[in-house]
Amino acid sequence: MESYLLDWANLLLRWLHVITAIAWVGSSFYFVFLDSSLTPPVEDELKKQGATGELWAVHGGGFYHPVKFAVQPPALPPHLHWFYWESYTTWMSGFALFTVSYLWNASSYLVDKSLMDWPPGAAIGVAISFMVVFWVIYDAICRMFADRKNGDAIVGALVLVLVCATAWLACRWFPGRAAFLLVGATIATSMTANVGFWIIPGQRKVVAAIKAGQPVDPVHGLRGKQRSVHNTYFTLPVLFAMLSNHYSFTWSHPLNWLVLVLMMFAGAAIRQFFVMRHGWKLGRNPNPLPYALVGLAVIAGTIVWMKPVAINSVAGSAQLARSAADFSYENVKVVLAQRCYMCHGEQVQMKNLRLDSPASVKLHAQAIYQQAVVTKVMPLNNATGITDAERALIGQWFQAGAKAE
Repeated sequence: MESYLLDWANLLLRWLHVITAIAWVGSSFYFVFLDSSLTPPVEDELKKQGATGELWAVHGGGFYHPVKFAVQPPALPPHLHWFYWESYTTWMSGFALFTVSYLWNASSYLVDKSLMDWPPGAAIGVAISFMVVFWVIYDAICRMFADRKNGDAIVGALVLVLVCATAWLACRWFPGRAAFLLVGATIATSMTANVGFWIIPGQRKVVAAIKAGQPVDPVHGLRGKQRSVHNTYFTLPVLFAMLSNHYSFTWSHPLNWLVLVLMMFAGAAIRQFFVMRHGWKLGRNPNPLPYALVGLAVIAGTIVWMKPVAINSVAGSAQLARSAADFSYENVKVVLAQRCYMCHGEQVQMKNLRLDSPASVKLHAQAIYQQAVVTKVMPLNNATGITDAERALIGQWFQAGAKAE
């Protein structure tokens, strides 16, 4: 019953998380586009009001005319929309999903004894500390260097080093699948912290100053803009980390931390292309195509580097052939008994799945093949030590018709 309820919680939280993430990312991308596409106001009235940019757009059968006031508008409107619940709800639903999916069963999902033989409580504490420590260091980097000459370049380089170190540590201490997700969640936590500790408080100070008739300090807008820009570059790397959860060939690679760093770098480079593209169309920026090409080249290089290596040695080929030569159910049954029964047998049926009967094995043959051979997700963290030869045996048994008799 607990497993059933956790599955429902996982599904509903994932649904909520995706919905709110779409709202947050969508609004973020829109405002980056808007900020990069604004042109100086044409109408004298807008100039007198202090407008710094405007945009005419058509969408959904109507025409829109957004106007930007960089420091303050001539008067506050009665209804001012704030963009923050998209961010907060995305993080809260994401952390709840992380709790249900990983923290709740930390011994299974966060602990790989071949990497770190620690108790589940320690693994949970370290996982949460990743989110806190990353934010503290990232925030300190921004405070120390963002306002200096060439501050953006310095901050970018230091944050890249921070992300590399985070990915390396996560992949050394946690199973690859959890490590990728943890790195994504860590960066996403800093994105929400940017909203909660810098962007929204700065905007509140500006609004309070306007209401009190006091001069508005433009530094709040500048700092909020800096953190907002950082968030837009974090977006594609975080999305890759989350999606990679379903593709074991990424996080199961021996150098999985480097795979993650390369793909995150590619995502940031491609995002830079789209950010600069809006201004390039107006003649403000140089052609941003090289950024996109760099991102695509990194992805292509990673694909080539990670391609499966065939067993070329005669001894290795012969051993694999001998292991998979007799792919009868009786031999597959031996593998299942050694590697799978402890979680899917008479005593325990995780996911309501039993593999200790021929009928059940025949019924779930497709799932067994997908989980154990194609994606290699199971056994979880390879806790039971299944070998490549045993996976090959299951694969040949399935391809030969998956007979269970």
